[in-house]
Amino acid sequence: MANPALRAALAARRFILAPGVFDMISAKIADGMGFDCLYGTGFGTVASHLGVADAGIATYTDMVARMGQMARGCRTPMIADADTGYGGLLNVRHTVQGYEAAGLSGIQLEDQEMPKKCGHTPGRRVIPAEEMVLKIRVAAEARRDPDFLIVARTDARTTLGLEEAIRRGRMYGEAGADIVFIESPESEAEMAEIGRSIDKPLLANMVEGGRTPILPARRLEELGYAMAIYPAVGFLAAAAALERAYAHLKAAGDSLALGESYGFRRMTELMGFPEVWEFESRWAKKDPAA
Repeated sequence: MANPALRAALAARRFILAPGVFDMISAKIADGMGFDCLYGTGFGTVASHLGVADAGIATYTDMVARMGQMARGCRTPMIADADTGYGGLLNVRHTVQGYEAAGLSGIQLEDQEMPKKCGHTPGRRVIPAEEMVLKIRVAAEARRDPDFLIVARTDARTTLGLEEAIRRGRMYGEAGADIVFIESPESEAEMAEIGRSIDKPLLANMVEGGRTPILPARRLEELGYAMAIYPAVGFLAAAAALERAYAHLKAAGDSLALGESYGFRRMTELMGFPEVWEFESRWAKKDPAA
């Protein structure tokens, strides 16, 4: 079942910040921070799971397993990237029902041709808007829980221009999308135009080093956005920290000068070791083999 708190937050017009999570460590850390939503990033999940580019290589099976594992391990509602739905209309229905059954509270579907490419990268091509409208209608019909959210993304801005992207955003909202996601607008002025033009909850994609300017949450809300995802913030920070730690280890032959780290004790607590130890202590006297 989808977590109804996310739809309630949207209905209450509370601006939603959603950090990108890509593995169970990032998911558990973000889950304890008090966010209204987590975002299962396709780029980060494909990178951490398969070590390859987010370019349509990962399958539905790869993604539903990883995204579901993160969602089930967290209390916070989670929306997850599902690329193009992994095929035609029948695939979209299967994908929506699979993500919902896996414990997600929402799914993001995009209008790219297969194989898709990561947003903010060149060479993305989109299918006809009418085909994507059918996918959204199928997605909306396929969900079993009305609290499960459909996020419709268009990548049309980069190749077909802002006007076409806005036209598609309107069409996708009318087709049944709960949230409209215009990928990679290239200026604050374009973002303002999107906010004025589409009467649906809007999602902003804040990618460090991407095509869209990074704006504070308050400004995004002023521009008409309801939600912002930060898909790369976690894996970029993790990669930088790992690079520093491994480089020091290689150069110095020890880990003594790395400064304050997350801490082994904190990590054992995050992963639930205290509950394991309590269980073992409680049952140790009852174990005939002990």
